Amino acid sequence: MKVDKLSPPVAGSEPFRKSRERFLPDRPGCYVLTTFDGEVLYIGLANCLRRRIAQHLESPSKTALTLQGRAVLVHWRTTDPLELEKLERTWLLIHEQHEAKLPALNSVHSPVSV
Repeated sequence: MKVDKLSPPVAGSEPFRKSRERFLPDRPGCYVLTTFDGEVLYIGLANCLRRRIAQHLESPSKTALTLQGRAVLVHWRTTDPLELEKLERTWLLIHEQHEAKLPALNSVHSPVSV
């Protein structure tokens, strides 16, 4: 599934590289790691996007080659901290509706609030 199918849409993007992490917001939000052509590989949330993406850049599991390709772009949407889980769940559900599975680098479903 391509990143442009997500709703609400992502608001920004940068190359998924150490040299570009300083351009990421230092705010809460949800993010998507994609291939060069926008194929979604991972959907996540963070209280600090910049710090979380820096952690992923150090993680062999997030920088590994997948069947769809390697993560080369990070896209994000900042949001109120109280809306983080809702936005992440929404994006994961949209992906599952299109692909009938989680993104390649996601290993578990987002927690569901009651």
